[in-house]
Amino acid sequence: MADHKHGEMDITVQEKTFDGFMKMVTRTSIGIIVFLIFLALVGG
Repeated sequence: MADHKHGEMDITVQEKTFDGFMKMVTRTSIGIIVFLIFLALVGG
C-alpha cells in the first residue's frame, strides 16, 4: 500500500463543486428571503 503524503492530492474538482454548491445555496437563500418579504408586503 502506498504511503499517504499530506497535500499531494489534486482537489480542483472538489473545490469547483463546493463553490458551485455555495453559490446555489446563497442564491436560493436570497430568493426565499425576497419572496417572504414580497409575501409580507402584499399579504399585509
